[in-house]
Amino acid sequence: MKNILFLALIASLFSCKNETTISENQTSSDKRKAEITKGYDTYINPLDIDYTYMVYNSSQNKSYRSGADPAVIEFKGEYYMFVTRSFGYWHSTDLMNWNFIKPQQWFFEGSNAPTAFNYKDSLVYFAGDPAGYGSILYTDNPSEGKWTPTASISTNIQDSELFIDDDGETYLYWGSSNLHPLRVKQLNKDDRFLETGVKKELINLVEEEHGWERFGENNFHPTLKEGYMEGASMTKHNGKYYLQYAAPGTQFNVYADGVYIGDTPLGPFEYMKNNPMSFKPGGFTNGAGHGITVKQTNGQYWHVATMALASNAQWERRLCMFPTYFDDDGLMYTNTAYGDYPRFGSNHPTKAGHHNGWMLLSYKGEVKVSSSLKQIMKFTSNDDAVEVTELPTETNKEGNIVSKVLTDENPKTFWVAEANDDKQWLTIKMQNTGNIHAFQLNFHDHESGIYTRTEGLTHQFTIEVSDDGNNWQTVVDRSASEKDTPNAYIVLDEAVKAKYVRYNNVKVPGANFAMSEFRVFGLGLGEKPSNVEGFKVNRAEDRRDASFTWDKVEGAQGYNIRWGIAKDKLYQSWQVYDTTEHLMRCLDRDTPYYFTIEAFSENGISEPSEIIFVK
Repeated sequence: MKNILFLALIASLFSCKNETTISENQTSSDKRKAEITKGYDTYINPLDIDYTYMVYNSSQNKSYRSGADPAVIEFKGEYYMFVTRSFGYWHSTDLMNWNFIKPQQWFFEGSNAPTAFNYKDSLVYFAGDPAGYGSILYTDNPSEGKWTPTASISTNIQDSELFIDDDGETYLYWGSSNLHPLRVKQLNKDDRFLETGVKKELINLVEEEHGWERFGENNFHPTLKEGYMEGASMTKHNGKYYLQYAAPGTQFNVYADGVYIGDTPLGPFEYMKNNPMSFKPGGFTNGAGHGITVKQTNGQYWHVATMALASNAQWERRLCMFPTYFDDDGLMYTNTAYGDYPRFGSNHPTKAGHHNGWMLLSYKGEVKVSSSLKQIMKFTSNDDAVEVTELPTETNKEGNIVSKVLTDENPKTFWVAEANDDKQWLTIKMQNTGNIHAFQLNFHDHESGIYTRTEGLTHQFTIEVSDDGNNWQTVVDRSASEKDTPNAYIVLDEAVKAKYVRYNNVKVPGANFAMSEFRVFGLGLGEKPSNVEGFKVNRAEDRRDASFTWDKVEGAQGYNIRWGIAKDKLYQSWQVYDTTEHLMRCLDRDTPYYFTIEAFSENGISEPSEIIFVK
């Protein structure tokens, strides 16, 4: 792991140790671009940690990993991350490398929608009993895993947020409903967290005004009208209280976090006009809701949140992290643009958490596989139904089995090999030669047969590259790895120029070897796309909806629409592939917006179009 700027440390999540590679000649342009990233750690979403296999749904023989509803805190200069139903939590000294801690005392089925709070570096308090009631736990040494329960029992702590103000006054926010509002009650920290009797209803969804709060994929559902409000979280900044909440549902691409701002922990709270604060509806992996905002030791804020995978089950989820800011007007926002591409780690002095410039080289690459037990295409439609199609086995003219689901930028689709052994492989012929900097391997759980936290799981494999598809060189060797990496992110020491990539399996956890996406990142050898022309915005009679059209840009993989409440507040983005039109239903009814669009390809990103103002 490169830590050239170690003193500036502590913020990049989940950067991997760089693998040994073979250097190749690079274009002068790429050498210049490589200097931008040299010396800085990177991470990618979904985050690469050893997610726990879920115990719930095991009665239906559904075996899958999941990570959701994170609570991340800093305690004495180190970091702890609590995740739903994980039977423990993760510890990090640098927000990059995370080790799982199995606690000595814990909830029987693992914590659910957990909350944690660091009180003045003296004690960590924690709650999250799946039953919705229980004791608040505490410890002065969370790395040891020994917790003490309070003697009192608190009720209604589902989807809760424990917040202790600077004066010691203690509040518990909670709620997860498509009808009822978020609530708060005051507790006595110095008397076993007993309730003081102060309770208050705070906020509820207002879907007729806020399009992003509407239930369903892409904020549309033909029958259900009430989105879910849940996942309360509180951040205090410059004397203001930022009450965050999630909507409209964890399984949807539009799962997001919004904010209400108040002058006291009890409110009243005012809707933040640039909502949602954390939003990632497009691209490879979607969703950025039910999160928590953590402040690292150098003052940088990060929002760690939940992404929807929803292939084996609606509650199959992953984690993401985005840099978070407060602008001059006190508005809270995140940077989610190109949110599942490699991003700078915290040792970057000015762009920590921003997209680092590496582009997707593998999109729509031709894939050959060693064998095929099945290949599944999945799609979540606007009526919340999951359409499932088993694709017929196809071969090319040379007789090789091909796969169309491993480079389609859809995490729900997947390929299953006939065996989980060292005779299985897959090869990608990318559309164009490029300089490869990193890989992301998204393994899939297909009838894995694991139903709880299981130690000793490993992903073992090698990766080779080639210019011509005949002569191969190994650039990654994890054939004897002891790492459990279901969303493995691997950064190369030096870029390697290639057109072909081959994955060679040794063994992965579970009964089957399956994969949803093999992603290759770097820089192409050509020029970045031209600027987008003909960008038009049509805001519908229902002002929560807007449609977009634009002219096709030759050589572009896709486009990124950016928008916001002012020219200098284009905080939102929606990344799309292979289209020249788009419909979004996530706008606030009474808010004017500014829009722009840019094209992207393996060679880079165009300049943004002229900003359009729409009332």
